[in-house]
Amino acid sequence: MNNINAAITCVHGFVPEKILTNKDLEKMVDTNDEWIVSRTGIEERRIVSGGETLSDMGSDVVKEICKKRGISPLEIDMIIVGTITPDHRFPSSSNIICEKSGATNAWGFDLSAACSGFLFTLITGQQFIESGKYKKVIVLGADIMSSIVNYEDRNTCILFGDGCAGVLLEPNEEGHGILDSILKVDGSGKDLLIQKYGGSAYPITNENVGDPNTYMYQEGKSVFKFAVTNMADVSAEIMERNNLTGNDVDWLVPHQANLRIIDATANRMGLTKDKVMININKYGNTTAATIPLCLWDWENKLKKGDNIVLAAFGGGFTWGSVYLKWAY
Repeated sequence: MNNINAAITCVHGFVPEKILTNKDLEKMVDTNDEWIVSRTGIEERRIVSGGETLSDMGSDVVKEICKKRGISPLEIDMIIVGTITPDHRFPSSSNIICEKSGATNAWGFDLSAACSGFLFTLITGQQFIESGKYKKVIVLGADIMSSIVNYEDRNTCILFGDGCAGVLLEPNEEGHGILDSILKVDGSGKDLLIQKYGGSAYPITNENVGDPNTYMYQEGKSVFKFAVTNMADVSAEIMERNNLTGNDVDWLVPHQANLRIIDATANRMGLTKDKVMININKYGNTTAATIPLCLWDWENKLKKGDNIVLAAFGGGFTWGSVYLKWAY
């Protein structure tokens, strides 16, 4: 019987220095601070500058994780990157991060699941640890959304920011670590949240450069409806499956898409606000990076044995929840 769990043993994050406030956006599109805050909870977001790349952010996170854990990057077996904004179509950002961080004994790949990217990569990394094949797997959630946002579209440009964060997974035999997960997809929602041009179905051509379809598109009302329902449902489902009540859950770590979606999920789970990690006000929606950025921000408040539920919803559609016990 396999008694090994994949446990988070270290976490770190990175956000760019440049801050884009709601007041800044007022100068760019027809919007205002009060409207943005009341509907999303976002006050500001971080945006890359000076040529910062996703692999730059990711390699910094990998190096800091190794430094905090007291290990060499050469000890890392694998790096998996959840992202929809890699440096290039190929090679993968994971490959580049391995080289830049000095983790040259590692292999890995990028995984595309939009805002659910960290959950999907986390559960993928779990398999390699629990198989006994690897001892140290780094899972990153990272996106530079400013590279695919249309800053003339007031419905989307107010929502997104840039950032990267990740965790180190190691074997645990004490009963801590990832205990359960529910991951789901529904491709029928593909046209409601999409970057249409740029793939093989709709390649970039001389004729369509600059077309709005080269940027991300979101049909806000429909996506909000799906997200509220499915993120809350899957969080309640994982609690029921593991006989958890609101009193048993120490922390909800929700994807930071919209404060109203977060509140709806917490209410469905029977949680008070003091058990919910929220940093959307200062980072906005960093897509795959939101959940690990929360873990980084709250790391000093987490206690060994804490029951934690992670929940996300993203384009695809993709969504899911993860139940874990904090290991340190």
